[in-house]
Amino acid sequence: MENEMAIKVLLVDDHEMVRIGLAAVLSTEEDIEVVGEASNGAEGIRLAQEYKPDVVLMDLVMEGMDGIETTRRLLQLYPECKVIVLTSFLDDEKMYPVIEAGAFSYLLKTSRAAEIAQAIRAAVKGQSILESQVASKIMNRFRQPKAAAPAHEDLTEREMEVLRLIASGKSNQDVADELFIGIKTVKFHVTNILAKLGVEDRTQAAIYAFKNGLVD
Repeated sequence: MENEMAIKVLLVDDHEMVRIGLAAVLSTEEDIEVVGEASNGAEGIRLAQEYKPDVVLMDLVMEGMDGIETTRRLLQLYPECKVIVLTSFLDDEKMYPVIEAGAFSYLLKTSRAAEIAQAIRAAVKGQSILESQVASKIMNRFRQPKAAAPAHEDLTEREMEVLRLIASGKSNQDVADELFIGIKTVKFHVTNILAKLGVEDRTQAAIYAFKNGLVD
């Protein structure tokens, strides 16, 4: 008789021996029940809809739909489910996308059985478990200084108009005539533009505009 209080777990992994091993290990836990096993992402989504597991143990690298896309689609259909990634990979190209897709915890297949069971129990309580190396990578990513915003983002809307006209070869008088403003106002704007862009003259300002795609 099924234990209605047990945590329902679905295994999604394209290696049969991995699924057999996980199912055997988790079957020894009284409060955890493996309700299904899927050998690919599409089957995993179908079984998740059928069994409505509390937790899905998700492999990352599978033929066809990988674990990243499977996680994304599964959580769109069944957002209350908790996906625990169980993989051999720690590279950024797989780790960050699956976390962004909604993976709740991230473990390596070298994890001990007790650690996997602990992560399953923690997941249903809303607690994420991250492999120590994964946690370090995430922390280091947040510690990296953000790239400085482009200098032209400090320009006002009017200064951007003046810059574009300068880049198109307009003189100060031409700019004044086109924008219906005084020549002194144009000179004021040009001075501000040069200071904000960190350039010395109109020519350098025009080059900056072209390099940054501000004009055609």
